[in-house]
Amino acid sequence: MQEQSSVENLNEIISGNLKRLRREKELTLDALAEMTGVSKSMLGQIERGESAPSVATLWKISMGMKISFTSLMVENKQEAQIIDNGDIEPLTNGDDSFKLYPVFPFEPGRNFEILTIEMQPGAESLSMPHDPGTEEFVMVYSGQMTLLVGEAVYTLNANQSIRYEADKKHGYANRGKDLVKLCMVIYYA
Repeated sequence: MQEQSSVENLNEIISGNLKRLRREKELTLDALAEMTGVSKSMLGQIERGESAPSVATLWKISMGMKISFTSLMVENKQEAQIIDNGDIEPLTNGDDSFKLYPVFPFEPGRNFEILTIEMQPGAESLSMPHDPGTEEFVMVYSGQMTLLVGEAVYTLNANQSIRYEADKKHGYANRGKDLVKLCMVIYYA
Protein backbone atom coordinates (compact mmCIF):
# COMPACT_ATOMS: atom_id res chain seq x y z
CA MET A 1 0.00 0.00 0.00
CA GLN A 2 2.79 2.43 0.91
CA GLU A 3 4.62 1.63 -2.35
CA GLN A 4 1.53 2.44 -4.40
CA SER A 5 1.09 5.83 -2.71
CA SER A 6 4.79 6.60 -3.31
CA VAL A 7 4.38 5.78 -7.01
CA GLU A 8 1.21 7.87 -7.19
CA ASN A 9 3.01 10.74 -5.45
CA LEU A 10 5.92 10.50 -7.91
CA ASN A 11 3.48 10.52 -10.84
CA GLU A 12 1.84 13.67 -9.41
CA ILE A 13 5.25 15.33 -9.08
CA ILE A 14 6.24 14.39 -12.64
CA SER A 15 2.86 15.54 -13.95
CA GLY A 16 3.10 18.92 -12.23
CA ASN A 17 6.73 19.47 -13.19
CA LEU A 18 6.18 18.60 -16.86
CA LYS A 19 3.21 20.93 -17.07
CA ARG A 20 5.07 23.76 -15.29
CA LEU A 21 8.27 23.37 -17.32
CA ARG A 22 6.38 23.20 -20.62
CA ARG A 23 4.50 26.40 -19.77
CA GLU A 24 7.68 28.16 -18.62
CA LYS A 25 9.21 27.38 -22.03
CA GLU A 26 5.95 28.49 -23.71
CA LEU A 27 5.59 25.18 -25.56
CA THR A 28 2.41 23.59 -26.86
CA LEU A 29 1.99 19.84 -26.52
CA ASP A 30 2.54 19.61 -30.30
CA ALA A 31 5.84 21.50 -30.08
CA LEU A 32 6.97 19.42 -27.09
CA ALA A 33 6.10 16.19 -28.94
CA GLU A 34 8.21 17.30 -31.88
CA MET A 35 11.17 18.24 -29.62
CA THR A 36 11.11 15.02 -27.60
CA GLY A 37 9.88 12.29 -29.91
CA VAL A 38 7.15 11.45 -27.37
CA SER A 39 3.62 11.51 -28.77
CA LYS A 40 1.29 14.39 -27.96
CA SER A 41 -1.26 11.97 -26.49
CA MET A 42 1.35 10.40 -24.18
CA LEU A 43 2.55 13.84 -23.04
CA GLY A 44 -1.06 14.85 -22.32
CA GLN A 45 -1.63 11.66 -20.31
CA ILE A 46 1.52 12.30 -18.28
CA GLU A 47 0.51 15.90 -17.57
CA ARG A 48 -2.95 14.77 -16.43
CA GLY A 49 -1.44 12.06 -14.24
CA GLU A 50 -3.15 9.32 -16.25
CA SER A 51 0.07 7.57 -17.28
CA ALA A 52 3.21 6.59 -15.40
CA PRO A 53 6.08 7.38 -17.78
CA SER A 54 8.94 4.93 -18.21
CA VAL A 55 12.55 5.91 -17.56
CA ALA A 56 13.11 5.93 -21.34
CA THR A 57 10.18 8.34 -21.84
CA LEU A 58 11.42 10.65 -19.08
CA TRP A 59 14.88 10.57 -20.63
CA LYS A 60 13.49 11.57 -24.05
CA ILE A 61 11.51 14.42 -22.48
CA SER A 62 14.48 15.74 -20.49
CA MET A 63 16.84 15.54 -23.47
CA GLY A 64 14.33 17.22 -25.79
CA MET A 65 13.61 20.02 -23.29
CA LYS A 66 17.32 20.37 -22.42
CA ILE A 67 16.65 19.95 -18.69
CA SER A 68 18.12 17.59 -16.12
CA PHE A 69 16.51 14.17 -15.88
CA THR A 70 15.85 14.59 -12.15
CA SER A 71 14.19 18.00 -12.56
CA LEU A 72 11.08 16.10 -13.65
CA MET A 73 11.06 14.00 -10.47
CA VAL A 74 11.95 16.49 -7.74
CA GLU A 75 9.18 18.27 -5.87
CA ASN A 76 8.99 21.91 -6.86
CA LYS A 77 9.56 24.27 -3.95
CA GLN A 78 6.43 26.15 -3.05
CA GLU A 79 6.22 29.86 -2.30
CA ALA A 80 5.07 28.94 1.18
CA GLN A 81 5.45 25.73 3.13
CA ILE A 82 3.50 24.89 6.26
CA ILE A 83 5.26 22.50 8.63
CA ASP A 84 3.28 20.57 11.23
CA ASN A 85 5.72 19.84 14.05
CA GLY A 86 3.76 16.68 14.83
CA ASP A 87 4.85 15.28 11.46
CA ILE A 88 8.57 15.77 12.13
CA GLU A 89 10.48 12.72 13.36
CA PRO A 90 12.72 13.96 16.20
CA LEU A 91 16.35 13.01 16.67
CA THR A 92 16.88 11.84 20.25
CA ASN A 93 19.70 10.99 22.61
CA GLY A 94 18.37 7.47 23.09
CA ASP A 95 16.31 7.97 26.25
CA ASP A 96 14.07 10.70 24.77
CA SER A 97 15.18 13.27 27.37
CA PHE A 98 16.58 15.42 24.52
CA LYS A 99 14.54 15.73 21.31
CA LEU A 100 15.67 17.75 18.31
CA TYR A 101 13.12 18.50 15.57
CA PRO A 102 14.66 19.61 12.23
CA VAL A 103 11.88 22.04 11.21
CA PHE A 104 13.79 23.53 8.26
CA PRO A 105 16.90 21.37 7.76
CA PHE A 106 19.99 22.60 5.97
CA GLU A 107 19.76 22.63 2.17
CA PRO A 108 22.39 23.54 -0.40
CA GLY A 109 22.12 27.25 -1.19
CA ARG A 110 20.65 28.04 2.23
CA ASN A 111 23.20 28.91 4.91
CA PHE A 112 21.03 28.14 7.90
CA GLU A 113 18.74 25.60 9.50
CA ILE A 114 15.96 25.97 12.05
CA LEU A 115 15.44 23.44 14.82
CA THR A 116 13.14 23.12 17.80
CA ILE A 117 14.44 21.32 20.85
CA GLU A 118 12.73 19.83 23.90
CA MET A 119 14.78 18.94 26.97
CA GLN A 120 13.43 17.04 29.96
CA PRO A 121 14.78 17.94 33.43
CA GLY A 122 18.31 16.54 33.71
CA ALA A 123 18.88 16.38 29.95
CA GLU A 124 22.22 17.47 28.54
CA SER A 125 23.74 17.65 25.07
CA LEU A 126 27.32 18.57 24.18
CA SER A 127 28.20 19.79 20.67
CA MET A 128 31.60 19.81 19.07
CA PRO A 129 32.79 23.07 17.49
CA HIS A 130 31.28 23.95 14.12
CA ASP A 131 33.30 25.47 11.27
CA PRO A 132 34.74 28.97 11.90
CA GLY A 133 32.14 31.72 11.52
CA THR A 134 29.17 29.51 12.43
CA GLU A 135 26.68 31.20 14.77
CA GLU A 136 23.76 29.84 16.76
CA PHE A 137 20.70 31.85 17.72
CA VAL A 138 18.61 30.37 20.56
CA MET A 139 15.18 31.51 21.74
CA VAL A 140 13.91 29.83 24.92
CA TYR A 141 10.12 29.45 25.00
CA SER A 142 9.68 27.59 28.28
CA GLY A 143 11.76 26.36 31.19
CA GLN A 144 15.29 27.35 32.10
CA MET A 145 18.28 26.31 29.98
CA THR A 146 21.94 26.34 30.93
CA LEU A 147 24.28 27.00 28.00
CA LEU A 148 28.01 26.36 27.92
CA VAL A 149 30.00 28.22 25.23
CA GLY A 150 33.73 27.59 25.50
CA GLU A 151 34.43 28.28 29.18
CA ALA A 152 31.45 30.63 29.70
CA VAL A 153 28.17 29.49 31.26
CA TYR A 154 24.84 31.26 30.61
CA THR A 155 21.41 30.69 32.12
CA LEU A 156 18.41 31.54 29.95
CA ASN A 157 14.82 31.64 31.12
CA ALA A 158 11.62 31.53 29.10
CA ASN A 159 11.33 34.49 26.70
CA GLN A 160 15.09 35.09 26.63
CA SER A 161 17.37 34.66 23.62
CA ILE A 162 21.09 34.44 22.94
CA ARG A 163 23.41 34.57 19.95
CA TYR A 164 26.90 33.07 20.11
CA GLU A 165 29.79 31.89 17.97
CA ALA A 166 29.44 28.12 17.69
CA ASP A 167 32.95 27.41 16.41
CA LYS A 168 33.97 26.31 19.91
CA LYS A 169 32.76 23.53 22.19
CA HIS A 170 29.24 24.26 23.41
CA GLY A 171 26.46 22.44 25.20
CA TYR A 172 22.95 22.68 26.54
CA ALA A 173 21.48 21.44 29.82
CA ASN A 174 18.15 21.50 31.62
CA ARG A 175 19.05 21.75 35.29
CA GLY A 176 15.57 22.92 36.25
CA LYS A 177 12.35 21.07 37.12
CA ASP A 178 10.34 21.93 33.99
CA LEU A 179 10.53 20.95 30.35
CA VAL A 180 12.70 23.31 28.27
CA LYS A 181 11.41 24.22 24.81
CA LEU A 182 13.54 26.31 22.50
CA CYS A 183 14.04 27.28 18.90
CA MET A 184 17.53 27.32 17.41
CA VAL A 185 18.77 28.85 14.18
CA ILE A 186 22.22 27.69 13.08
CA TYR A 187 23.87 30.02 10.57
CA TYR A 188 26.75 28.52 8.61
CA ALA A 189 29.29 31.08 7.33
